[in-house]
Amino acid sequence: MKRIGFLSFGHWTPHPQSATRSASDTLLQSIDLAVAAEEVGADGAYFRVHHFAQQLASPFPLLAAVGARTSRIEIGTGVIDMRYENPLYMAEDAGAADLISGGRLQLGISRGSPEQVVEGYRYFDHHPREGESDADMARRHTARFLEVLSGEGFARPSPRPMFPNPPGLLRVEPHSEGLRERIWWGAGSRATAEWAAGQGMNLMSSTLLTEDAGVPFHVLQAEQIRRFRAAWQEAGHGFEPRTSVSRSIFPLVSAQDHRYFGLEQRSSDQVGMLEGGRAIFGKTYAAEPDELVRQLQQDEAVAEADTLLLTVPNQLGVDYNAHVLRSVVQDVAPALGWR
Repeated sequence: MKRIGFLSFGHWTPHPQSATRSASDTLLQSIDLAVAAEEVGADGAYFRVHHFAQQLASPFPLLAAVGARTSRIEIGTGVIDMRYENPLYMAEDAGAADLISGGRLQLGISRGSPEQVVEGYRYFDHHPREGESDADMARRHTARFLEVLSGEGFARPSPRPMFPNPPGLLRVEPHSEGLRERIWWGAGSRATAEWAAGQGMNLMSSTLLTEDAGVPFHVLQAEQIRRFRAAWQEAGHGFEPRTSVSRSIFPLVSAQDHRYFGLEQRSSDQVGMLEGGRAIFGKTYAAEPDELVRQLQQDEAVAEADTLLLTVPNQLGVDYNAHVLRSVVQDVAPALGWR
């Protein structure tokens, strides 16, 4: 069975046609959508993280709330920008959210996307060391985060503690056993996918790749996944990895669907420039269910991945997005052999 979840960017805007006009709207509706997703048979609720924007940012309070309101679905991020993170504080937050959810956290992290402000991580008091790039700093933060998640003690206990200590060096608490194997790296290229495999992180690939090899997006992304798996096997980690891809998929089953997404039936891959380099963006899938099945059968990356994240237009509200998820899970997935 292929796992199917949603990925929300968590936008809000004070526009009369937006269902999310404030941060409060977005946060509360994100929880409600996760509950609805579980009810319609979806497998995951994932949230994007952007700083200095009218979008979801600090993810752990939201993840903890979703974990407390649901019982089955995975909860996660796609992705947290590690340039902004304190690895030890993040390990505490992640451990707490994972324990609240009963071990359902699937945490996507990465170097991050283009920012809303210039070098925004510096406002969070994170600065690259001499000779480091911001990407190097993100990987350094990641390495420390992964070390801490191992649960090994590293901090020398006080000889006069406020509370009695267990013997030996102390670790960050709360520690959630098994969370280290549920960390994903958001890879934008084939090379970063191979690097992620070497670090023992699962692969999270999106609708954007920061390279253009002159082939369709899904073909390039499928190659990325295969390279990741080969590098994983060579590294010899002691557990099986997971891989996910994100897609915008809209079954056109109602007049409302056609009004919102009917024009996307002509969607195609797009090549553009991102941070000075060529990048390729995946198409939007919008069609009646039978045609969607035909199109998705030809998507090599969707076939390769074990997890599919559906990007949802959260400003259209909980009810509409639950309708989209239900349509994919119940009308499209069975015909593709995913259910």
